[in-house]
Amino acid sequence: MPRLRPLALAALLIVGLIGAGCAGNFRVPAGTGRAEGLAAVARGYGPAAFRRLTADMSPSMLALARRNDGLPSKDYWGRVPGWETYALGRTPVLGVGLLTAEEARLINALKAGALEPPPPARPFILPALGEDRAAAIRCMTQAVYYEAATEPLEGRQAVAQTVLNRVRHPGYPKSVCGVVYQGSLRTTGCQFSFTCDGSLSRSPSPVLWAQAEQVARQALDGFVLRSVGTATHYHADYVAPYWAPTLFRITQLGRHIFYRWTGPWGLPPAFTGRYAGGEASLSQAVLEGLDARTQGAQMALIDDLSLRGLSTQATRTVVLSLEGVSQTYTVIVPGVPGQESLRAPGALKPTRRAPTPEEVAEINARLKALEDAQTPSRSGAQGVEQEPSPPSP
Repeated sequence: MPRLRPLALAALLIVGLIGAGCAGNFRVPAGTGRAEGLAAVARGYGPAAFRRLTADMSPSMLALARRNDGLPSKDYWGRVPGWETYALGRTPVLGVGLLTAEEARLINALKAGALEPPPPARPFILPALGEDRAAAIRCMTQAVYYEAATEPLEGRQAVAQTVLNRVRHPGYPKSVCGVVYQGSLRTTGCQFSFTCDGSLSRSPSPVLWAQAEQVARQALDGFVLRSVGTATHYHADYVAPYWAPTLFRITQLGRHIFYRWTGPWGLPPAFTGRYAGGEASLSQAVLEGLDARTQGAQMALIDDLSLRGLSTQATRTVVLSLEGVSQTYTVIVPGVPGQESLRAPGALKPTRRAPTPEEVAEINARLKALEDAQTPSRSGAQGVEQEPSPPSP
């Protein structure tokens, strides 16, 4: 017992000191140096010390100091809307529909173009004659004029090259007018905005129209603009469309930024589409952009467009029944490869066409050749084919 007495006294002393310190924390009145003591312990870090350090800073130095502050902050230092933070728990909007022109230019400038010149597209020479040729020249001229009339010459040529690249790409219609007016019969989805935003209602400038027509004729006679390569997309630098980050940026000419598909789908070997013609088969109402939903004409014109669109295409009726309820649909019959077909309100258009008899025969021939190559030969020791054994009784 005598040996435990010093240890017990020491423990009591420690507990007493701790209790006194804790109790003292609650009894220290304001202004007795607690804040100064805390600053001394923190070695100068704190709001007061920060104010002393930043008192003589210029605005730029102060902004830099605050930007590198490790404390959480909602000040995103000029980042454009949609690009402030990135959270995996939600879909990023990237500021679509919220950006100003200057913010869009800032975003577009962040993505550099190709480091090497793009592989050029092959020359395109329009094989159409008569009405088809005149319609193709008019559609191309409209695209060049309404998309890039005030752009530099190379910018106008780039728009024409993009149209021809689409004509040859498997993912687009196989005529000039088909590419230019793709999606124009819908309230949304037009590939070239001038076909559905009312631009065609404005009379063109004769001088600029003549320049656009000259560019169109040269493009359809084999001129190739190498600087845009196999571009199939472009947009103005004052907008930032949602699809731009998914494509390969080639270059910027004037106010337009040009892109191609990524990977092999955007390189010259993929451009295997054959020109189908049929330029004049598109109705004059579509060529003039008089879609009632976008050009301000009467709504009755929609029915007129539907009838004219369906009158040039084969259709069939399909009746679907489910739980005693039947519904009748009009379906557009897919045409031959490359044939143009219009989208008509109220009619379904299959995304794939039926193969032609020639294509079916070619597929079957390839399958048979593949099967023959993989079937082992049945030969004997002397190389003579052996007869199959008779069936056992």
